[in-house]
Amino acid sequence: MPIYEYSCSHCNVKFELLRSLAQSGEAALCPNCHGSAKLIFSSFNALSGGNGKMTAPVGQSNSCSTCSALNCATCGK
Repeated sequence: MPIYEYSCSHCNVKFELLRSLAQSGEAALCPNCHGSAKLIFSSFNALSGGNGKMTAPVGQSNSCSTCSALNCATCGK
């Protein structure tokens, strides 16, 4: 089951819920104020290249602080 991230429009708390795909479109209640919460998109990390190093979060375009690469496997940091 995927983990979905939500943001409460009343108290601005962000929280995660483990839900099935069938439940993904259902309303979520904030655990803090029990108000209505919206599904938000979040990035995640993924392994690539088989070297065991984490890459930049998927969907994020931040480059390495010391070079223009999108992950630190290029510069070794």
